[in-house]
Amino acid sequence: MNLTVRSEPPLAALGGAVPPAPAWFTEALAAPCEDFFADADGARIACRAWGERGKPGLVLVHGNAAHLGWWSFLAPFFAAEYRVVTWSLTGMGGSDWRERYSVDHYTAELWAAAEAGGACDAGPPVLAGHSLGGQPVLYSAAHHPERMRAGIIIDCGFPGPEAPVMPVAKSRSYPDVATALAKFRLSPEQPCENLYIADFLARECLRQLDDGTWTYGFDRGVWARLTLPNLWEVLAECKAPLAVLNGERSVMNRTAMAARLRAAVPPGTPIALIPEAYHHVLIDQPLALVAALRTQLAVWA
Repeated sequence: MNLTVRSEPPLAALGGAVPPAPAWFTEALAAPCEDFFADADGARIACRAWGERGKPGLVLVHGNAAHLGWWSFLAPFFAAEYRVVTWSLTGMGGSDWRERYSVDHYTAELWAAAEAGGACDAGPPVLAGHSLGGQPVLYSAAHHPERMRAGIIIDCGFPGPEAPVMPVAKSRSYPDVATALAKFRLSPEQPCENLYIADFLARECLRQLDDGTWTYGFDRGVWARLTLPNLWEVLAECKAPLAVLNGERSVMNRTAMAARLRAAVPPGTPIALIPEAYHHVLIDQPLALVAALRTQLAVWA
């Protein structure tokens, strides 16, 4: 079942202009951070960290066809209390591409980034992953619970007829940045009011080719070469504490998937909805997501 809603690309009407952004956003992007690389299963992954080493660790995982920039404007909100680490999954952002992809690879990347970035220096970190990024969080909770304090999955899709169909497409190039930005879409598609976030994420992903054209820096064939476990079975094996955050308007919350998830999570697992958020919670309601994450982190602390 394909729940994609066809809509006008969010940046199409801007003609390449940068939309105005609120002060909190520009201040967050200006916060001190460290960029570094780590090695995971033979691949080099691009990583970023905030906060002091020695503080409790918080590892943030982005979703499909995204990059570490998806957390770069939210991670600073946690840097006073945590050593926050994120990275670009292989096939995305500034990380290497692979011949084949798997949740085993993504899980190895998670722990390589966490260790190299200092998120484990003060003990097992908390993990939080959005969409596809929730899968290595759950996989860790099932297979490496001793390495983590707890895990938060944010609008993570589970297999079944309700799951959105992920497109497989060929790489495309565009003559200039404005044309490329006009083609930027969210997947699954949804309304997008915070154009300043969409514009930032699109620009961070653009790469100029040798012929002067521009392309988006992710492997469009990831889903054709990605091996995923049965996430329902992984969920049943989770041994670390979990929490679930979903967008109230998300396709993940408007189907039988949500009811099945409520019945399948371990007893006592909190499930909260972010009001007015679709699947891309980080774009739709970024500050509400920060508040929800802070609340759950305080409970576990």
